[in-house]
Amino acid sequence: MTSNLFYYTRLPRPMVERAEGIYLWDKTGKRFIDGCSGAVNVNIGHGNRNVIDAVRRQMEKVCFAYTIHFENEPAVDLARDLARRIPGMDRIYFVSGGSEAVEAALKLARQWAVATGQPERSKIIGRMPSYHGITIGALGVTGDHVLTDAFAAVGRGMPLIPAPMVHRDRDNLSDDERGLRYADMLEEKIREEGPDSVLAFIMEPVGGAATAGLVAPDSYYARVREICDRHGILLIHDEVMSGAGRTGRFLAGEHWNCRPDIVILSKGLSSGYQPLGAIAAPERIVAPILAMGGFLHGHTYAGNPVACAAGLAVLSEIDRLGLIDRAGKMGAILRGELEELSKRFPFVADIRGKGLLLGADIYADLETKTPLPPEKFANTRLLDLAFERGLIVYSRRVKGGAFGDNFMVCPPLIVAEAEIDAIVGILADCLEQLAGEFGLPVAR
Repeated sequence: MTSNLFYYTRLPRPMVERAEGIYLWDKTGKRFIDGCSGAVNVNIGHGNRNVIDAVRRQMEKVCFAYTIHFENEPAVDLARDLARRIPGMDRIYFVSGGSEAVEAALKLARQWAVATGQPERSKIIGRMPSYHGITIGALGVTGDHVLTDAFAAVGRGMPLIPAPMVHRDRDNLSDDERGLRYADMLEEKIREEGPDSVLAFIMEPVGGAATAGLVAPDSYYARVREICDRHGILLIHDEVMSGAGRTGRFLAGEHWNCRPDIVILSKGLSSGYQPLGAIAAPERIVAPILAMGGFLHGHTYAGNPVACAAGLAVLSEIDRLGLIDRAGKMGAILRGELEELSKRFPFVADIRGKGLLLGADIYADLETKTPLPPEKFANTRLLDLAFERGLIVYSRRVKGGAFGDNFMVCPPLIVAEAEIDAIVGILADCLEQLAGEFGLPVAR
């Protein structure tokens, strides 16, 4: 039957019928392992009855109340819960997704500058490559010309600095030295743009779609914070993919005790049970804006009671099931298995990430870090091979493949060790076939 829907592509996909745990089934009964948690968002797994019941209870009370007219209990309670989990971030603003949350954070930062007598500050520095969302403002700080060029005429592009992709560097520096070198690129860009014109720096503490679990050297994080403080600019952490426990901490930035000025959350915050996102900021940023007349921003579904009830229930399940600790433990097991896989398939390398936010690169030549030709679409082929075998993994090419091919393995935090074995076993079969098709080396 022809569908009236359209999304990004014409790619035909099966009709989903049901989902439970880390699995989904289509209408024919075929089972798929959700090896990437949907869009790396279904942190607590599918079909959690406690969350479903919480959503149902709220729907029986009130489904919608506009925030201009009413407060609602789930939104108030969820804001309190998040403020408790993110010390120093005592003001919370809810939206319906990650791109909306990024957009809101950028506008909050800009309005703070105006409210504090710094209207000349308007530039928000991002990284290349990076991905922060698909709305016009979020694309402005995204480093991926394939996504941004088409909309350049209707959106303002912001300054970008290189992301700390040290695994591709060919130099004699130590990791700490490399981290400092990449952080100092922020200092250089601030001076190039004019320090008084720079408002903020936005980064993912652990990379998501654009960089497949990129983790900078430890030295990077403290130096970035110090640079931002010295120039009076805001540090914004995009934790849309890395937050809500996925890396083994509630926020990925906690691994380095890196204190941002604004935090962006979504995805795992509601685990896919309802559309939900949030920004968290300290009173010192929000108070001047409210004193000036209020935040010049809003969405009809901001703070929706049903979405917030889902968020509360998801956080409760994360605590009840000990999923943050579990993400660290299962992530270590999965990473170990991926590293073993890399020994067998040496064209898969640079395993990276934290917890259950893990990625790797595919190379034509590991020694020179030469990628496969972009026209081969190796990452797409890998995804298709996995899908045929009932495994869903994640990948998105950046800059049309100019940075090569990567993929991510990010199952729900409830994943068991036996399920990790199944994921890696299917992945091994896919890589065996990929190697044969593209003439890549396999260790026997």
